[in-house]
Amino acid sequence: MTNKTLTIICALTVSVAAAAQAPDGYYDGIEGYCERELKTELYYIISDHDQLSYNELWTAFRNTDAREDGTVWDMYSDYVFHFGNDQCGDYRGPGDCYNREHSFPKSWFDKQSPMYTDLFHLYPTDGYINNQRGNYPFGECEGGKRINDKAHGRLGKSTYPGYSGTVWEPDSAYKGDFARTYFYMATAYEDRFSSFDSDMLAHNSYPCYADWALNMLLEWHHYDPVDQKEIDRNNAVYREQGNRNPYIDYPQLVDYIWGDKKDQPFSFTSGIDSHNLADIAISATDGRISIGAGRDFTYYIYALNGTVEAAGKGDGSCIVDFGRSGLYIIKVVTDRETVTQKVRL
Repeated sequence: MTNKTLTIICALTVSVAAAAQAPDGYYDGIEGYCERELKTELYYIISDHDQLSYNELWTAFRNTDAREDGTVWDMYSDYVFHFGNDQCGDYRGPGDCYNREHSFPKSWFDKQSPMYTDLFHLYPTDGYINNQRGNYPFGECEGGKRINDKAHGRLGKSTYPGYSGTVWEPDSAYKGDFARTYFYMATAYEDRFSSFDSDMLAHNSYPCYADWALNMLLEWHHYDPVDQKEIDRNNAVYREQGNRNPYIDYPQLVDYIWGDKKDQPFSFTSGIDSHNLADIAISATDGRISIGAGRDFTYYIYALNGTVEAAGKGDGSCIVDFGRSGLYIIKVVTDRETVTQKVRL
């Protein structure tokens, strides 16, 4: 790895908010648990939150789902919407306005509160495309119908093993976001989840999802890791309603509850350590982290307690302007290998 490859700047520079992680003690008490018991401990922490009114969601979206230019971050389309001015109302076609999408459809829980206004599964999306999604399960539908080239998603018959009904498939860039949203819903509403109704659901409090759906959500979670958008949104929702999505703060929790580590007790550094291979180079100085991998990669910056402080993607190499001093753990993942390294900034 040459110095030249390490001097390329990432297209997207990371900026970390002052409150970039859960407050001290927020997740106290979850170490040593696994599987359903670990989920229940998280339920005790996140289930109690401030309930917004349905109308207040319009204002909250300005804080939780704004792009850097101030426009709406719509996970269902590339249309440009402005907060307030382009708020639905009526629509006749795609691009007309944005509305309040229950990514976990409200009919599944009979429009009951507090699920009805929980920001962790509500997103501003194109009204027309949202209507096409309806209350169909998330899924994969190779060959499904996409409204146009600005739509981020398609509708069609499921091609994922174990289910053949109609599904809505979001674009790959957001599959992990929605998977972690669904793991949140199964946790925050553990006491109600068995009464929810959909083909995705197992009608119980654990594992909560039908086998095919759980397998798919686990794949999405690993395929599309936590990124800075999710970290920023997690912090913004916390300011709005006073709780957090633990699967954004600690993505490794998913495997200790539903995945291949569910028979192992969780600790805050669980899942960070990994094998080191020579093809990835990591160095740090003066608040800047240099990463060279020679191929596309995802990086995570962890505090020593395992909290994800920042995340992003690089193409071959990049320099991350992290801008905070201290000791951190850097994890870099490519399609061939994973490297973890402690750095002092």
